[in-house]
Amino acid sequence: MVSRVDRGPVADWWWTIDRFLLAACLALMGLGILLSFAASPAVAERIGLDSFHFVKRQALFMVPAVMVMFAVSFMAPKTIRRFAMIMLGISLVAMVGALFFGIEVKGARRWVSLAGISIQPSEFMKPAFVIICAWLFAENERRKDIPGNFFAMVLFAVVAALLVAQPDLGQTILTAVTWGAMFFMAGVPWFWIILLGVLAVGGFFGAYTVFPHVAGRIDRFLTGEGDTFQVDAGREAIVRGGWFGQGPGEGTIKRIIPDSHTDFIFSVTAEEYGIALCLLIVLIFGFIVVRGLSIALKERDDFTRLAVSGLVILFGFQSIINMSVNLHLMPAKGMTLPFISYGGSSLIAVAISTGLLLALTRRRPEARRSATLANSKMHLMASST
Repeated sequence: MVSRVDRGPVADWWWTIDRFLLAACLALMGLGILLSFAASPAVAERIGLDSFHFVKRQALFMVPAVMVMFAVSFMAPKTIRRFAMIMLGISLVAMVGALFFGIEVKGARRWVSLAGISIQPSEFMKPAFVIICAWLFAENERRKDIPGNFFAMVLFAVVAALLVAQPDLGQTILTAVTWGAMFFMAGVPWFWIILLGVLAVGGFFGAYTVFPHVAGRIDRFLTGEGDTFQVDAGREAIVRGGWFGQGPGEGTIKRIIPDSHTDFIFSVTAEEYGIALCLLIVLIFGFIVVRGLSIALKERDDFTRLAVSGLVILFGFQSIINMSVNLHLMPAKGMTLPFISYGGSSLIAVAISTGLLLALTRRRPEARRSATLANSKMHLMASST
């Protein structure tokens, strides 16, 4: 047990970390391992692998994910900005490289291979993008000689162009919504809100017109015609599970869902463990988002406030997309459920995001004392004049 009188880095970390957020993130990690036993064996057997192939790999990826999350949570805000800048630069270069030398899967080039391991650079780009945009928005407010909002718009345009080129419309929408929410919280004038809203609508219709697979998914969602097998199977799994499920290992619909261990793990959860566990998962995700936003609301530093808000919006909206597709509330889209779906890149990237969130939400008495002293000096100067 760490004593309050200790003054080492670990003791300082323990007494300043938001332990509610930490516990929620660890709970999702544990559920990810548990649910991989339910969702992945059928997929592994179908493609001729050992039944627990994906379970073992998920557990293997979970070890560095936990280590990364804890390591990043020790960072100070200044270190976070430097770390994000480096990670963003590497991710953007890797995304460009993926377009020319990446692994092509179903007509998309989103992955690069390093030492035999497939990595999706866009997953690591997202948290770094949020941090850098938060810094740019904050600098625009703090220093009028720096056009931070303009630089943030240029950065978003570059990121969106690379995502569309892959193509990955789901990640584009996720990034756009997160960036737009941060821009709104940064105090953008209504002119820009209306203009960006018009551009977003135009971009949506453009994607529907240019990309046949996007049009196909939207048409199938609206009409119910065409190849809707996986979505229908996922919905049937949820219905069959009822409130308390068929029991661990007793699911049958999961055996015919191609992506049951990734995009449709929420449906498998409902079939075997019931809607009750699904509601618990939704509550944990909701708690992380609400907790993060409530902390951001009390934060006086613009960078921290925007960064925390952006990270939880990114985390929450990605979760909403995945669960909505499983419930057939949105057109099908390959979006993982954070910490729960199988996937090394997604797991490590989400661990980095939550590590950044934990680091930024730590209680920092020295920062508050500095702010109090600065405010006191300003009041004294004002009263003396």
